[in-house]
Amino acid sequence: MSQPRIINIISNRNYESRRVFQILKSKLEKSGFVTPDEFSHKAELSICIGGDGAFLRAVHNNKFPQVPFIGINTGHLGFYQEISPEDIDRFIDDYINKRFETFEMSLVEAKVFTDKKNYFLNAVNEIVVRGQKSKVIHLDVFVDGNHLEKFSGDGIIISTPHGSTGYNFSAGGAIIHPRLSAVQINPIAPMSSRAYRSLPNPIVVPGNWTIGVHPEQRYKNGTTIVLDGTEMFYKDIIKINLRISSKKISRISFSSHTYWENLKTKFL
Repeated sequence: MSQPRIINIISNRNYESRRVFQILKSKLEKSGFVTPDEFSHKAELSICIGGDGAFLRAVHNNKFPQVPFIGINTGHLGFYQEISPEDIDRFIDDYINKRFETFEMSLVEAKVFTDKKNYFLNAVNEIVVRGQKSKVIHLDVFVDGNHLEKFSGDGIIISTPHGSTGYNFSAGGAIIHPRLSAVQINPIAPMSSRAYRSLPNPIVVPGNWTIGVHPEQRYKNGTTIVLDGTEMFYKDIIKINLRISSKKISRISFSSHTYWENLKTKFL
């Protein structure tokens, strides 16, 4: 007896997403697929319905699974969501006939050192280090072991190439093609005066280099770490080391031109 072909369907709770969920579930099951009620790590594919936020939540909530993802866009931007609801039939036909390609997405990792314990974190788009309650923060920033600057401002964004089109882009950062293994250091509202001298522009460095962020002593308990929009708080932070992670997730795509089409349609 052949093994069941399992496909996860993950949806946000808005009306349009729930409507598309029911249509998709019915069509997949008529095509011979099994759609479990809970996320299965034995699935061959995960379909996320919603916007980019729904995709990021699905990845984080399921611990960065090895199951490839594809998205159906019922949100606003939908940079990660390749399929339109009206194209579900074509998507299923293309998937059954293997007219797609699978590619890996690099993650950014952070190792947070505190006085008592170390924490390991991962994000798809970016990790942000900033002050609590929107206060100015002072950070010593190191790149590959070299002291770069004593940063003063709202914080810094460390983004992946895939994440470069998200918060990083909104904050004035550059778009980096996802085939490059790199991270971008983007300052948020850097201060530049006689008292404080911070670099005003982003820097792109190789992904295997470690970016060290050391909060000043008075900010050991005043630093917020934001993973793909989710805030994390740790006591007595000594330093944070960031770089491209060895862990990856996978997506499938039905067009080699999707990336450039997204840039044009979403931003121009």
